[in-house]
Amino acid sequence: MAFVLNDRVKQTSTTTGTGTFDLTGTEVGFETFVTGIGTTNNTFYAISNDGTSEFEVGIGTVTDATPDTLSRDTVISSSNSDNKVDFSAGTKTVFCTYPAKRAPSAGMTATTYINTHASTISDVQTMDSGVLAGPVTVSNTVTVTGTLVIL
Repeated sequence: MAFVLNDRVKQTSTTTGTGTFDLTGTEVGFETFVTGIGTTNNTFYAISNDGTSEFEVGIGTVTDATPDTLSRDTVISSSNSDNKVDFSAGTKTVFCTYPAKRAPSAGMTATTYINTHASTISDVQTMDSGVLAGPVTVSNTVTVTGTLVIL
């Protein structure tokens, strides 16, 4: 299992309640979660109930099944005081996103940005300051400019 982000991943669902979402519709021009994120992988997601004020942003796990599913493991923000939303009937848009609450900013200190999930760094990555907590896998060449402190 890896944490994966990808562009243009979007599906629809008619799931209600607070449980795992069945991903049933595929948007033209977008990838499915199984194709874009991969089964058993975690990702950031957003769910919006079309035509209502219900929304949820969080971290979920993708499962290749019939139908494919997205579990709602951790809620980052929502229309329900940042708790799981008890979604009502209707078509929901479910897509991969990068939550603003998880984005590093210029005002952060080194201890502000903490990634508590397993991380894989396998391409050119830049982090001005931060802390990675949990298992971190680094593949390829690592170039450090400045000071690297490993505790």
